[in-house]
Amino acid sequence: MRLVSVALLMTALSPAFGQTAPIHFHNANREAGLPVPASRPPAEMKYIVQQMAGGVALFDCDNDGKLDIAVVTPSTIDGCRAGGDLMVRLYHQDAGFRFTDVTKSSGLTRKGWGMGLAVADYDNDGLPDLYVTGYGGNALYHNLGNCKFEDVTDRAGVGGAGFSTGAAWGDYDRDGNVDLFVSRYIHTDAKNLPAIKTDYKGLVVEAPWGMSGESDFLFHNRGNGTFEEVSKKAGVNDPEGRLGLGVVWGDYDNDGWLDLFVGNDTEPSYLYRNKHDGTFEDQALLSGAAVSAEGKAMGSMGVDFGDFDRDGKLDITVGTFAYQPDSLFHNSGDEFNDITWAAKLGQATFRWVKWGTGFADFDNDGWLDIMVAAGHIYTAIDTLPGEPGFREPMMVFRNTGKLTFDNLSDTSGVNDELMQARRGIAFGDLNNDGKIDAVVFNVGEPPSILLNDSKNANHRVMFKLVGTKSNKAAIGARVTITAGGVSQMREVKGGSSYISQSDLRLHFGLGPGTAKIETVVVRWPNGNTEELKDVAADAIYTVVEGAGIKETLPLPPVAPASSLKKN
Repeated sequence: MRLVSVALLMTALSPAFGQTAPIHFHNANREAGLPVPASRPPAEMKYIVQQMAGGVALFDCDNDGKLDIAVVTPSTIDGCRAGGDLMVRLYHQDAGFRFTDVTKSSGLTRKGWGMGLAVADYDNDGLPDLYVTGYGGNALYHNLGNCKFEDVTDRAGVGGAGFSTGAAWGDYDRDGNVDLFVSRYIHTDAKNLPAIKTDYKGLVVEAPWGMSGESDFLFHNRGNGTFEEVSKKAGVNDPEGRLGLGVVWGDYDNDGWLDLFVGNDTEPSYLYRNKHDGTFEDQALLSGAAVSAEGKAMGSMGVDFGDFDRDGKLDITVGTFAYQPDSLFHNSGDEFNDITWAAKLGQATFRWVKWGTGFADFDNDGWLDIMVAAGHIYTAIDTLPGEPGFREPMMVFRNTGKLTFDNLSDTSGVNDELMQARRGIAFGDLNNDGKIDAVVFNVGEPPSILLNDSKNANHRVMFKLVGTKSNKAAIGARVTITAGGVSQMREVKGGSSYISQSDLRLHFGLGPGTAKIETVVVRWPNGNTEELKDVAADAIYTVVEGAGIKETLPLPPVAPASSLKKN
């Protein structure tokens, strides 16, 4: 086992080493009551099925206003052959920011090999439901209230088969019922694994290059608790069998209909444009989002949509394999341009294996930043001199507002604990203080809770949307705010990053001195819009479709600028 000094590694990653960062986190596992990640090596991971699990989800399973945490639980080769293990673990947030493992009483009992997570209210009863992807089959858990769930997988018809990884909910036909896309990875048989023929840099390990992939699923919600698999009819079934991983819905062309981005490992990604008639057409190659600027297919894993330059159009970030940069595709309106290196992301991310990635405004300055979780796929990589280790650093990039990012990984606190091999990452305001936190999946260890303790005088606001004519969780809704003459846009996403689920509430940083929002425009998933005016900052608002603001929860007051030391 190789223990490497994080500080030494990160010195080479940022010219700002030693400076105090405007974005800062601390590991809150101790205060939250979760076990603290230790430096215990996982079992040997030479087969692909052992390497890919890693979804986390932040959602309020009992509607008490506090985010709870779900984490997939991978199986083992022996466990899989014996019927599998529980696919997911659930931690409920109690009073005082303490988390309790409630898996045993929750009804999350299906066994298998857990991979990823996605959340939506598929039956519009006001309670968030949980979908779990896995090797050998998936699970849909219907929320009964109070974090109790019923396994409705077979009744709903969404079990699938094979090796499922990513999942994302989105009402692509705007009928008020949220639908489900599921990506699948390689074709493999864990009960009859072949002798490994692939060598990676001299290591005898299984690698995906040249392996057969599996088609993808699109489950259309009938509105009666059951789904119809329509991927072939809709044109998103992936007949080429590319290796699908991270998926995310978003309206990238601003036509009011949800489109779909699918990150494919070692092969071109898909960007499915919604044709408004229940079908899609892949625009990835034509738009420039399929491959890198050099025309190379990447090891695409985690994916996210976000308007990082505030021009009203969704851009794309993609986590990639070692010796590939974490990709950033800028949406110009006519095409996507790979600006990874120009944005100063390539230099700092090139060496690592990057999984979870996503946009969030960590310092509440009004600009979306990026966080990336990394970790190698092969435990045996530690035996190769000069190679990145199995455990790799987290990365945090602060948006400068000038189409570039500053690397704050070394000073942001995300690497203060011993490094881990990370996978999925989810974002949300865990303690309702108006700052975005992160929860990260660690291979063979408990998840890491990274609590945002950044110091600034910036205002912020959050919106919880509740659909009435639209799907209840408002998956696919878009909120555009204008504050201080500046506009920002966010969309509600039912799955993103690397096979994970972030907070469904939409968060906006407003910067200093902006205590009021001039307009809030909500475009609901069915295309209807409504506008709110003169909304005060520093609160969490519940907005009900057709009824406006129904509940207001004040956020803690921001610190006065005079009380903060200059960085």
